[in-house]
Amino acid sequence: MSYLSKSPWIIHYDASSCNGCDIEVLACLTPLYDVERFGILNTGNPKHADIFLITGSVNEQNKAVILNIYNQMPKPNVIVAIGICATSGCVFRECYNVIGGVDKLLPVDVYVPGCAARPESIIDGVVKSLAILESKHLKMTSGNEATQEISKVA
Repeated sequence: MSYLSKSPWIIHYDASSCNGCDIEVLACLTPLYDVERFGILNTGNPKHADIFLITGSVNEQNKAVILNIYNQMPKPNVIVAIGICATSGCVFRECYNVIGGVDKLLPVDVYVPGCAARPESIIDGVVKSLAILESKHLKMTSGNEATQEISKVA
């Protein structure tokens, strides 16, 4: 894991939930679970984030905000949908302004189910996202190396 020698940074966005999953995400930062011991840091700037944690369902009002955060993140990045609202829309999916889960808008890499998702599940989802982040980085760099080799030949 040479690429992940630096600490992965996460950014969290509450799309429109009951805040149950948000409380559990914040619980991961408390001394009881202490995700910072794994080197995972929470940032408020999407330009520094590697992992995008989204809780709540996507609706017409937050769609532009979610896309704005996603577009500011450096590539490669990983999207984690936390909670049943983020994975499917849950009880809100039939509301007039709700689009559904995050996967209706962005390519989700990891789904963390639950209502509210437990901190252990959230940490497991973030750890799984680290492997996905590493594989995306390898694909990106191997594609760049092939392009560089072609340009050297030409």
